[in-house]
Amino acid sequence: MKKILGIFTIAALGAIFGVGINHLLNNYNHPSNFEDMQQRNARFASMFSSKEASVGFDFVKVSETSTPAVVHIKSHFEAEKPSAQKNQNGQIDPFEFFKDHGFNFDAPRGPGIATGSGVIITQDGYIVTNNHVIDNASKIEITMNDKRTYIAELIGTDKTTDLALLKINENNLNFMSFGNSDQVKVGEWVVAVGNPMNLTSTVTAGIVSAKGRSIDLLRSEENQYAIENFIQTDAAINPGNSGGALVSTNGQLIGINTAIASQTGSYTGYGFAIPVNLVKKVMDDLLKFGKVQRGVLGVAILEINQELAEKEGLKELKGVLVQEVTENGSAGKAGVKKGDVIDKVNGVEVNSVSGLQEEIGKFRPGDKVTLTINRKGDIKEITAVLKGLDGKETPTMADKSEVNTIKGATFATLSKEEKDKLGIKNGIKVQSIGNGPFKGKLAVGFVITKIDKQSVFSIQNLINILENSEGAILIEGKNPDGTDNVVGLKIEK
Repeated sequence: MKKILGIFTIAALGAIFGVGINHLLNNYNHPSNFEDMQQRNARFASMFSSKEASVGFDFVKVSETSTPAVVHIKSHFEAEKPSAQKNQNGQIDPFEFFKDHGFNFDAPRGPGIATGSGVIITQDGYIVTNNHVIDNASKIEITMNDKRTYIAELIGTDKTTDLALLKINENNLNFMSFGNSDQVKVGEWVVAVGNPMNLTSTVTAGIVSAKGRSIDLLRSEENQYAIENFIQTDAAINPGNSGGALVSTNGQLIGINTAIASQTGSYTGYGFAIPVNLVKKVMDDLLKFGKVQRGVLGVAILEINQELAEKEGLKELKGVLVQEVTENGSAGKAGVKKGDVIDKVNGVEVNSVSGLQEEIGKFRPGDKVTLTINRKGDIKEITAVLKGLDGKETPTMADKSEVNTIKGATFATLSKEEKDKLGIKNGIKVQSIGNGPFKGKLAVGFVITKIDKQSVFSIQNLINILENSEGAILIEGKNPDGTDNVVGLKIEK
């Protein structure tokens, strides 16, 4: 009798379990809404998860999404910097300075070509890269994943974040969508895409090793407002990866690869990327204003450690301590005082100097930010209106005339349509002529294509050539009506 009851009990439990699974599957296959589907999918997966299922995702799809949007950059240089050192093969050693510091940029500076990477961020040809990849380049050559090549126009740069914005004349390009770097978690999988060692379209995988890293790579006396709050990854990054993409598992851009920690100049396990939320703001500024709009609080701050907490009587090791408040600065005007602890900016926790700098760096002069302040145990929320480095509460446009002027003349870049109309691939247009060597020699609208047989690709390229020229030079180009013209003139230092 006991044996029969046991059999019936086992059968009944099996039936109940089967009905339950069937009910769960029916609900899973017929969700009432998308949110409900996600929740039930998570519950179902948790019941039958395996180690493989919990960490696996498709690297192939991530690679297929990202590689067409990552370009190879060749920066052409004319003048060698005095400090440049050559290796045993006679090539410029890009790591000579940074080896002493244990951190490496990867673009050499000297006559010839330096290489790096860039990421297409719009379908009409805007590209983000590192400033150090293209700094002082006379020509910036872009090679696409499908081997098409272009000459890029430099839209703007920002040394404080080591970012630059380029533009090529093309449409319907593959581009990367922005992710949210604030939501990136330590330990999650990421993919690095770039062109290390001139090996184009290389994909490596790893995890986010840390966030909020400050490695003192950008900061100097001339660059005291540099922002370093890097994403650290162990995805293999090597020379040539600079300016390339750090990509999440859903194929979104979460960072721009910038530097490696290495005593040898090659990968040893640590790479650093600029968070994409900061990249977005910098790119927007360069496009809209021609320069980055830096909002500043007007405070000197310290990171809180055990020793400082004991000295200042702080109960928690959270936030950053306000050491000094600038007179008439944004924070002082809003009521921030020396000794306050800033815990949050607009609800985002900040526990380091670099963390606070990144959060404030996402805003422009005139923007309001809410600071959560701990004043000796009393929690306050203070709204501050950010000021610029010039003390004003409004953004300022870049002075294009200064950037594009040399020897009394101003110059402008050509659109793709203008180049096509004139039947040329490169050239810079004369926009205005003042007193100087060009007066009476060139007409407004004349397009300079070559100077002393050197092709002119950008305004910076033209300026570099003219600054290094002395005596008689030969200028080739096109008149506004499309006819060819050659002009000889004398340049004096």
